[in-house]
Amino acid sequence: MKLMINHQTYYQYTEHASQSIQYIKMTPQSNEHQQVHHWNISVPGQQQISRDVFSNIWITNTQNFDYRHMMIMAQGVVEIDETRLHGVQLDLSPMIFLQTTATTLCSADMLGFVRQHVPNISLQNLRGLSAAILSHMPYSSESTLVTYSARESFAERQGVCQDHSHVFIAMCRALGVPARYVSGYLHVPDTPHLASHAWAEAWIDGIWHCFDVSNQLYQPSSHIYVAIGRDYWDVAPVRGVRAKGGDELMSSIVQVLAC
Repeated sequence: MKLMINHQTYYQYTEHASQSIQYIKMTPQSNEHQQVHHWNISVPGQQQISRDVFSNIWITNTQNFDYRHMMIMAQGVVEIDETRLHGVQLDLSPMIFLQTTATTLCSADMLGFVRQHVPNISLQNLRGLSAAILSHMPYSSESTLVTYSARESFAERQGVCQDHSHVFIAMCRALGVPARYVSGYLHVPDTPHLASHAWAEAWIDGIWHCFDVSNQLYQPSSHIYVAIGRDYWDVAPVRGVRAKGGDELMSSIVQVLAC
């Protein structure tokens, strides 16, 4: 299936911003799951392209001028293999994804929850855990902040795809199962306006298995991979610093359309 993606992120400031730097991870790559036919990121300023430890494409963008508004636009066409059952392989040891982060630590309540739902490690039991997480904390748009940890969102009993992924990853790692965070896009037919998406993947029997907790999807048949890491902060689409600017207002829109 060939998909056209249009992702616009708009920043507005109450005062002039200056001397800003953005770290942008919004570039998908061709792999065994997908073929990138065309991709472009448009943003004012100077760009430098490199790769992080997970081989994600990392753009460092700088603006040495004053501005009150800025748009980052990512556009392209990606063709995905709808029949693929498993996640993308990396030239990294899966054991890296046993490393906990501040965002993916388990609380005592989370440890009790995972022991209740996973008496032994199996693909079936982890899928049951995924369903139980969604039941415990239903999807609720804008219910949490991007800074929430797994412990905080689990305690709130609600969240978005980022929260579901962090909670699932934290519980997998507590079980000794390597688990990773994936950022990307999801194609939903007849839905023109979406947000960027995130899901988790767990290493079981030598294979990366997809766990899209928010949608209860267990193969990446509608997913576009953009970046892979230990948690959101490894793959955040845009992170940055700036001088001045006052208060910042950010909005974004994503379109994923079959073409």
